[in-house]
Amino acid sequence: MIQRDYEIAKELKERLSKVIQLIDFRVFGSRARGNADEYSDMDDQLKKIIRNIVWEVGFENSIYISPLIFTRYEIEDSPLRASPIVRGINEEGIRI
Repeated sequence: MIQRDYEIAKELKERLSKVIQLIDFRVFGSRARGNADEYSDMDDQLKKIIRNIVWEVGFENSIYISPLIFTRYEIEDSPLRASPIVRGINEEGIRI
């Protein structure tokens, strides 16, 4: 892990520890391995953009929208595809 990523993770842990009792705190993936590139954590960036837009639309319409955001991999190839929430969305969700 590069020093900058370590410092960011350390700061996050310290802030979280002030408001909740952490049992464990770990960094994993390309940031932990130290081989992150310009495209690493792209999903996180896209999820942040989506959450911001969702918040704006909800705010403008005086409604709270709680998004569940999954990648194609999570839905099609990971164990998440068999979870009750995904099953429920597939069975009851209304396609727009």
